[in-house]
Amino acid sequence: MAVTLGDVARHAGVSLATASRALNGSARSVTEELSARVRASAAALGYLPNAPAQALARSSGTTVGVLLHDVADPYFGGIARGVGDAAARDGLLTLVTSTDGDPRRELQTIRMLHAHRVRAIVLAGSAYSDVTAVRELDEALTAYEAQGGRVVAIGDHGPLYDTVHVHNREGAASLTYALAQLGHRRFAVITGPRRLRVSADRLEGVLEALGEVGLTLPEGMLQHTEFTREGGKAAMARILDTAREHGTPGPTAVIALSDICAAGALAELRDRDIPVPAGISVAGFDDIPLATDLAPALSTVRLPLTAMGESAVRLALRERGATAQRSEVFAEVVLRDSTAAPARD
Repeated sequence: MAVTLGDVARHAGVSLATASRALNGSARSVTEELSARVRASAAALGYLPNAPAQALARSSGTTVGVLLHDVADPYFGGIARGVGDAAARDGLLTLVTSTDGDPRRELQTIRMLHAHRVRAIVLAGSAYSDVTAVRELDEALTAYEAQGGRVVAIGDHGPLYDTVHVHNREGAASLTYALAQLGHRRFAVITGPRRLRVSADRLEGVLEALGEVGLTLPEGMLQHTEFTREGGKAAMARILDTAREHGTPGPTAVIALSDICAAGALAELRDRDIPVPAGISVAGFDDIPLATDLAPALSTVRLPLTAMGESAVRLALRERGATAQRSEVFAEVVLRDSTAAPARD
């Protein structure tokens, strides 16, 4: 049977409360003599301290909670790796939770992490556009911070939190300019769901750049979908079918605003025997490791995913400032074999 704290207290000849304070690091002091006696009894009996109990006693645990949409997505996997590496260097444990982009599930998880007194919460998923969801999440996070917790957001979650600010809009605009410079004039865009701010940020960058070069997206050439391979494949099919139904030329360049969606788009083009880039150029966003393994290798916008996670932990462990602090993350366009100058009509 597992050794309990009560067993340690009886062995040391002290009260249960004294044993708890000695082992769980309570702010209420215990004399060094009693503390040494309790520790000796714990060692003799092989007692393992209860981490949640220690966290409650100290009002600060040794765990960093990470909320992301899907740990199987390489984008979030890279961020989680960075958080884990940085946390481990400071002797902290990382607890990663997938929320599937559901604000209700995210709210429930925040409350649970609060109850377990985690040291910090990293919001690695995208912020939401729904006003009610944002208000409820802010209320839960404010209550958590009021009891000593730290919150760091990767992406735009508003001015309340320390933030790893990703230049999504600028990266998307730069990619669009690069494709326009190759000679493309007929574009299609596959973006994420409307409920996510990152979808809006990246799309705004594309539309801004298209406007600068005097271009617009024809009807049906903008498709919203989930940031998944299946979503990207279905969106690519809708783009091609729309062009065929309207009897109009299809796009010469497709910008998928996540690499996972771009992988799905490439699959749909392969199924239809449309060559890339000779028939249609395809570009993604994020530069996940898969991007170089696709055939052809995917042009994309590079984000330092692991470094983003590490930066979040550095902000979380930094002394709290009077105002929210921000770490900047810049995007870099990387052109590979999936994009080229358009073929002559």
